[in-house]
Amino acid sequence: MTMAGLLDHTVNDRDKTMSRAQVATTRGNTPLTSTPEDYLPVGASAQWLVLLEGFDAGKKLFFYDLVVGDGEPEATLFFVHGNPECSYTYRQTMEQVLANTDKTLRIVAMDHIGFGLSDQASFEMVDVHHANNLKQLVEHLGIKDITLVIHDWGGAIGVGAFIDTPERVTGLVLMNTTIFPMPADGITYMNFPFPGPLAWSRLSAYLPWKLWQHIPPLVMFSPAGRLPLAGHFFKFLLSSLSGKLTAEEKMYRTIFSTEANARSSMRNVKQTRVWGHGYRYLDKTQGWQDNHEFYQNMQNTITQRWGPQGQNINACAFFGLFDPCAKDSVQQQWKDALPQLNGHIQSFKNSGHFIEESEPEAIAAGIIEVAGLS
Repeated sequence: MTMAGLLDHTVNDRDKTMSRAQVATTRGNTPLTSTPEDYLPVGASAQWLVLLEGFDAGKKLFFYDLVVGDGEPEATLFFVHGNPECSYTYRQTMEQVLANTDKTLRIVAMDHIGFGLSDQASFEMVDVHHANNLKQLVEHLGIKDITLVIHDWGGAIGVGAFIDTPERVTGLVLMNTTIFPMPADGITYMNFPFPGPLAWSRLSAYLPWKLWQHIPPLVMFSPAGRLPLAGHFFKFLLSSLSGKLTAEEKMYRTIFSTEANARSSMRNVKQTRVWGHGYRYLDKTQGWQDNHEFYQNMQNTITQRWGPQGQNINACAFFGLFDPCAKDSVQQQWKDALPQLNGHIQSFKNSGHFIEESEPEAIAAGIIEVAGLS
């Protein structure tokens, strides 16, 4: 689907009330000039928020804001993606939600800077930067009473964007993510999926940025297990060499075909070795970056704000077990922070990190329950 096709969607009445000085209807410098047909839900319009603050001031952040059904929405779903993803990763889950509820609902999703249809990154961004950008979108939309759906780095980005305005969130659906210090037991991103130089956090330390574009489409649709993953690697290599990649695989390759987007994505991967611990690094453009306070704020306040003694929000979780983010110690951290998750966690042995690609029906059912859409 061409960009012109994306913009053929009708802008609904609510969108017309937005400040048009802050919203554009044409893309910026994203390398993604064409997308799969289902990149946007039917009826959604492509829009770009022009960021006004922070390192990315002036950049265009892609989002869509769609109401499905008649009358006022009975629930709002807000989807936040991670790395190396974009909003497209939630397409199947959204389809399943819409197919299994007759309630009127509002759906909001976006692409972080350096991903999807948003502008390219101009420095090596991590979660705290994306969360600050997301706050601007949240404030612009004036959104509230949301069910927050998060995956991967989208966990820290989404929670980080909302934790200081916790009243906006009434439900939480999380998938293979953490905001807590990654425990050292068992598998970590220092020895997963393979030990040595093929460990995830080490891969980006030596791989040239020009080759990084091949990694996202390789891992996004990979199976669980080391042997299946190895087989998938060789199959992907043959498809790539013979020009037979799927439209989805080509899309993810294109997103990270520029140095700016590749290096920003690779920075996130480097930091997986200390996920949740906070980290400090030197960016050649913006100088020293530090997100220790960002993580400490989430870790110190999530229980009192969203736990049983606070708002006691509805919550559920889904974990593909072939992943460090899904091990028992990580799941326990979530249950300790949000006890209402007990009895509302589903684990899938034959799924890996990108569980939204393999278990959309189960995730959609969880969203429907948490958001009260049944």
